[in-house]
Amino acid sequence: MFAAYRRMPGACRTAPIVSDMNAGATLRGEDQGLRAKLVMAARDIKLAHSIFAMPFAILASFLARPSEARWSRFVGQLALVVACMVAARTWAMMVNRIADRAYDAANPRTARRAVASGRLGLGEARLIAAGAAGAFVGVCGLFAVFYGNIWPLALAGLVLGWIALYSYTKRFTALCHVFLGGALAVSPLAAAIAIDPTSLTRTPALYFVAGFVLVWVAGFDVIYALQDVGFDVERGLHSIPSKLGPERAIVVSRVLHAVAMVLLIAAWRSDARFGVIFGAACVMVFGLLVAEHTILAKRGRAGLNMAFFTVNGVVSCVVGAAGVWDSLV
Repeated sequence: MFAAYRRMPGACRTAPIVSDMNAGATLRGEDQGLRAKLVMAARDIKLAHSIFAMPFAILASFLARPSEARWSRFVGQLALVVACMVAARTWAMMVNRIADRAYDAANPRTARRAVASGRLGLGEARLIAAGAAGAFVGVCGLFAVFYGNIWPLALAGLVLGWIALYSYTKRFTALCHVFLGGALAVSPLAAAIAIDPTSLTRTPALYFVAGFVLVWVAGFDVIYALQDVGFDVERGLHSIPSKLGPERAIVVSRVLHAVAMVLLIAAWRSDARFGVIFGAACVMVFGLLVAEHTILAKRGRAGLNMAFFTVNGVVSCVVGAAGVWDSLV
């Protein structure tokens, strides 16, 4: 920088200042570039879709909270659970985009995804994934530091591996949808462990909620996979629609959602804290799932976005909000 400075007769000594300004502009540009990459990544992995799992982690946190626990302690724990959820989902989705980049680039539906299109470099994607994994482990460590709970940190690597596994399952099994459900179903159990590990032995509703999440997610992921039946068959990728055909796949999705309703009702009946509000939520969820399959039957692929994103987002919010409300009153 100072090498650019030259003393000239009659010249003001402003070259270093100009040089510093240029360097500052470069740094600002790099900062803006990094910010733009992070925003691009967040949009690409649809960070807002954390809504599918977040309400269940929050609900499980309230169920796991010991009745005698101070609220100040619980609020701190809950904040860490939310941070873990964001970091874990960012990791899982970036792994998915990295693992599937070649398939995504060849599929017209997904070709514009950031990594597949090259707008986000592979190295940048890996850096974001590593950062998210590091953040997850770091936040898990805070449970040990502030609350004396070592289990989140001890299980952090296992959780990261499990939720990343889904991205590779469609290469070898049509049950990939179940693996995705399992990746999201771990969220209420992990949240409960973070709040109070003993809750797993005294709160059976946690297992029913996790079971509901597993089959509910698997059911709507079967619907989502209907978009790529032809591509999956052509590329030798596995899914229930590509294996059984669209019509039978829809039947499988309906069966999975019927099982999900049984598990949700079991959760309602298994915990005395769940009352009329949660019961009403069960009725509402049943209506929403019926609406989801009705939209799909009437509108086909044109109704998929509403059936997949809107309806299921409402399902998670309804169950989470109703469960938290009943656990507080």
